Amino acid sequence: MTQDEIIEMARQSGLHVATDVNWMPVIGLAYAKKLVEVATQHERESCAEVCFENADDDTEGVWDDACISCANKILKRGEA
Repeated sequence: MTQDEIIEMARQSGLHVATDVNWMPVIGLAYAKKLVEVATQHERESCAEVCFENADDDTEGVWDDACISCANKILKRGEA
């Protein structure tokens, strides 16, 4: 995960990222929780994308079905 991706996830969580300071700002628990949720969803989507790509590599049948099934299960973990 790149620094830019982390900053974007923080912004999606409602945080302002102060990149020009070297001290540790304090954030509320609700913002920290939201940041973790956004980052976790981003990781799920990245993992599922790899599975979908593996299903799309000139193979057919059981391999594709397994890759697609795994991708969908990964994405569903965020629906709880």
